[in-house]
Amino acid sequence: MTQESGELDGLVRKRIRALRVAQGWSLEELATRANLSQSSLSRIENGQRRLALDQLVTLARALDTTLDQLVETATDDVVISPMIDDTHSLMRWPVKGDPGVSVVRQRMTAPPDSPSRMRAHPGREWLVVLSGTAILMLGHRRFRLETNQAAEFPTMLPHAIGAEGGPCEILGIFDRDARRGHQRDNGGVCDTPGTRA
Repeated sequence: MTQESGELDGLVRKRIRALRVAQGWSLEELATRANLSQSSLSRIENGQRRLALDQLVTLARALDTTLDQLVETATDDVVISPMIDDTHSLMRWPVKGDPGVSVVRQRMTAPPDSPSRMRAHPGREWLVVLSGTAILMLGHRRFRLETNQAAEFPTMLPHAIGAEGGPCEILGIFDRDARRGHQRDNGGVCDTPGTRA
């Protein structure tokens, strides 16, 4: 066994135990869910029994994860630097685990666009106000979001967001469809809903 495969073996065993503990399950409960004996599961977690592919598949299902996630190795590139767009006062980070998702931080100074300029496109968005007060126009409704308040909505509803009473800063998470919708609306810029700063 190479050092690399030994490290992966140990990582998988630790991951199985950590996922079991996170669910609040005893050895007996996970063993029952995975159709294994309690002693077999204990030996798997403690490294006293070899890891068999069929058991890993069964354990992954029982732990509500995938085999890929169970055996995934750690990456060296944990820290992600933002892509900065000073023109639109935003920073964007891709989410490596799901390349279709982006995280965007934006400073806004203007109120939201008029209802005639609200946008709609496929997808979902989630945002939290980091500082200041934001106004979210969503369909025919108007929501006031204070610092630390969050909103989540389907982007097929016409929407716009802006500041109220001074600058505000938001952090938004866009799924692949929502990000594409904003890229089309803003000439290639992944922007948050509504008025740019």
